[in-house]
Amino acid sequence: MLRLPCRLATVLAVALAVGPLGSCSPTVSARGNLPTPEQLTQIKPGVTDKASVTALLGSPSSIASFDDTTWYYISQKSQELAFFKPEVRDPEVVAVVFDKDGIVKDVQKRSSKQPRVIEPVARTTPAPGKELSFIEQLIGNFGKFNTNSAAGK
Repeated sequence: MLRLPCRLATVLAVALAVGPLGSCSPTVSARGNLPTPEQLTQIKPGVTDKASVTALLGSPSSIASFDDTTWYYISQKSQELAFFKPEVRDPEVVAVVFDKDGIVKDVQKRSSKQPRVIEPVARTTPAPGKELSFIEQLIGNFGKFNTNSAAGK
């Protein structure tokens, strides 16, 4: 039987345990369509139109929900290490705002360092009619249904 010195056995055990972990390097992946600074300098507010923006930057990642005057180009990098949940890094958004004629009005660049705080509105939408209690609803249905007319008699 082969006997190893105690120190050599300890070093060998640590190397076998830590070795596979050392080969796990984080994987960084980029997603989205973020224009370069050179591309953004070619967009001139008051001059550039939607067709030129599409030719220069490509189609937007998203368009504003309630109107088509704001186009968003969104990008983010995520870092994943082994089996851990991916961590989002460097999210960036470029918003291109157009006027009603389709000409660029403004170009805004936002990053994760400039978060937008959204305050929820606590109002409720009133519904027409009277608020009935459970008992009023239960008693209010008596006599509304006639079994003779339902059977066709």
